[in-house]
Amino acid sequence: MRVMVRFTMRFLRAPVQRLRPGAVLLAALFAVLASLALSPAALAQSKPQAPLPDKPFAEHHLVIQLSDRTPAKQALALSVPYNLLKFYEPDKISIVVVAFGPGIDLLRAKSPNRAKVDSLISQGVEFDICMNTVDTIERETGKKVDINPKAVKVQVGVARILELAEKGYTVVRP
Repeated sequence: MRVMVRFTMRFLRAPVQRLRPGAVLLAALFAVLASLALSPAALAQSKPQAPLPDKPFAEHHLVIQLSDRTPAKQALALSVPYNLLKFYEPDKISIVVVAFGPGIDLLRAKSPNRAKVDSLISQGVEFDICMNTVDTIERETGKKVDINPKAVKVQVGVARILELAEKGYTVVRP
């Protein structure tokens, strides 16, 4: 790759009158191709999607960001996995819901949506809860936050979303 870039740069620096008519076009084409081959988007596409250990045959990978406590947003964060599990076979899709900030209310032990969350977990959907948020609430209120014991504790919710996105997961924020 370095040789091609040097070759292209030599042609780009040469006076135009000394080059053959097609040489400038060829050099520009090499420069564009080199930049596309090294672009972050191209590198991200070349990475294979890493499935979760319990979903080795998943063909589709989705992470749902939940950072809102409103019932409408929570309902959307629950209906999207239900619909996708019906549309695809459960073994064909890997779904992770990451809750942080006010979104952790969905994963509290006494959440009105606890039965729906537990049902989705039993169907293979992973629910991650941001422990930074939990720690902040406990520090500010002086009370322990009771969370759904089936939720996966992650230290930083946004970092978990980023990690999954870098592995090829599509990020959706309902």
